[in-house]
Amino acid sequence: MSSAAELPTPPWRKPRRGGRTRRPLSRDLIVETAQAVVRAEGLDAVSMRRVAQELGTGPASLYAHVSDKDELLELVADRIAGQIPLLEPDPDRWQDQIRESARAARRVWRSYADICRVFLGRIPTGENQLRVAENHLAIMRAGGVPDQIAAWFVDRLALLVTSDVLEEAVFVAKVREGWDPAEYFAQVRGYFRSLPPDRFPHIVSMTDHLMNADGDQRFEFGLELMIRGLASYVED
Repeated sequence: MSSAAELPTPPWRKPRRGGRTRRPLSRDLIVETAQAVVRAEGLDAVSMRRVAQELGTGPASLYAHVSDKDELLELVADRIAGQIPLLEPDPDRWQDQIRESARAARRVWRSYADICRVFLGRIPTGENQLRVAENHLAIMRAGGVPDQIAAWFVDRLALLVTSDVLEEAVFVAKVREGWDPAEYFAQVRGYFRSLPPDRFPHIVSMTDHLMNADGDQRFEFGLELMIRGLASYVED
């Protein structure tokens, strides 16, 4: 009995794609895919199901590589932290190096929407995040900052950067929904000026000062304030 010959493909049926194979599923690929989703759409767009869809697989296959969404987001945040450059500690430039590192971290985190929400209520322990903290501690020790002060400053500096980035992410999300920041700030300015001057004399008289400067200027002010305070702990 002869074997049946393979039937030709009907002309109305699209041929199967060939020549390309999907990359093997791995933790690195899962994290990379989740990172791309965060950058394009923000943290709320990330789910195990969404990442699985992007990879052309089912959510169950992801759990062989990451335990849950929380671990995935921690891995994404740490992968992003790897983009923050590390500096060779210079005792003569330690204050400038802290400024440079803080600005670089802010630039990196700002390009990933609200990823900094991952840090709220938890201590970062990823390898890349630890490298950044280690670098900051090394810079401050080189500059003569006492160990306890340096340890507290690492925490406060991270909070300054992440809170600044998160507030900007909130504004960006509102703008996408049709919110007009210029109109809002004009309304706040007008409201402050309309307050009873006998009850709020300083707010009324300082309205222009309170509403002055953009986010970059305010971040630089906060950073400078912290570094000047830090420098006061260094003995001459």
